[in-house]
Amino acid sequence: MWSTMVQRKEYLDWLIRWREQQLIKVVTGVRRCGKSTLLSLFMDYLRQTGVAEEQIISINLEDIDNEHLLNYQVLHTYVKDRLCKDSFTYVFIDEVQKCPQFEKAVDSLFIRNNVDIYITGSNAHILSSELATLLSGRYVEIRMLPLSFAEYLEFAKDKNDLKRSDIVSEFTDYLQFGSFPYVATLQKDKAAIRDYIESIYNTILIKDVARRKGINDVPVLESIVRFLCSCIGSPISANRISDAINSSGRRISVNTVEGYLRALTDSYIFYKVDRFDIRGKQFLKTLGKYYIVDTGLRNMLVGSGSIELGHLLENVVYLELIRRGYRVNIGKLAEKEVDFIAEDSLEMAYYQVSASTLDENTLRRELEPLQRISDNHPKLLLTLDDYLPNANYDGVIKKNVLDWLLEK
Repeated sequence: MWSTMVQRKEYLDWLIRWREQQLIKVVTGVRRCGKSTLLSLFMDYLRQTGVAEEQIISINLEDIDNEHLLNYQVLHTYVKDRLCKDSFTYVFIDEVQKCPQFEKAVDSLFIRNNVDIYITGSNAHILSSELATLLSGRYVEIRMLPLSFAEYLEFAKDKNDLKRSDIVSEFTDYLQFGSFPYVATLQKDKAAIRDYIESIYNTILIKDVARRKGINDVPVLESIVRFLCSCIGSPISANRISDAINSSGRRISVNTVEGYLRALTDSYIFYKVDRFDIRGKQFLKTLGKYYIVDTGLRNMLVGSGSIELGHLLENVVYLELIRRGYRVNIGKLAEKEVDFIAEDSLEMAYYQVSASTLDENTLRRELEPLQRISDNHPKLLLTLDDYLPNANYDGVIKKNVLDWLLEK
């Protein structure tokens, strides 16, 4: 089983850090990214540190055996009756959004002494809206993603003795097949991988988007998904999507497109990245970009040959930046663009991503936006090119994207 092979250390460390803190721990993310396994890993950790079995209450609301718990009052009573009186009880509720008004049960359990609550969910809106309203200031959230490239390499044969050519080959597969944990166990079986990813997609589209958001026109929703997949890394507006669909003979308003886009980001299929005017120090309302949660999902929908390699690299770099805890925006500098501005509480950095800059004109084009920025924050150019160590172009550091992805 994959969970015994890859520990998802960053996420596990996050849970350990918040253990027994008086906050509800919320793990969100797209379906099948590993949330349930993460809870299992954490429960194993608790057992290893001396926690007794009766102190752990684990409920998966996708399990049909727990269907009776989809009533928040029944769920509350079930957990309350099993709480330990003289020691901490650790309560794990997986896919909590399946229980209508779950927040009432969680809120009531939270106010009891010695109860440590962990919940997961696959839908951003249901968690952010209800919990932010009813549990304001009482929860912390970590947004989980599928495997990083470093985690993906844990499945490689001879993983402790990989040559550079092996790493390059694995990265090619990572781009093609994607990073859902179970995919990495399927031994590059293209047919099996496609079937598995398609099943994830259909479940997300119907259960997490169409049904939950009351969308009846699923073919139009799928048209928007495919449009976004074909435009990864390109500026997109709701007007542009509406025009494209209307030109095909279907009718959809800009407001409806905007609603569908929110539904897709709420379900963690796509992430919207806004533009930021570097000189004007303000966010711009138009022409953001969308990145998909998994490149294998994108390739299944529109084919791997329908996009430039550079845009797929952008997608991987964006996900890695948010995986590392950065807030990410697109930088606008007059008529030029910086792929990413990454910022956290400690630092800010600028990133440009290109498949290759061996051509001098391409190198000049990619460097120019970064070199125009007058501040002293780090500026990086990430490519697939082999390069000399410490390649520095007037303050812009060029790195191989694989080395950057594998940095500790």
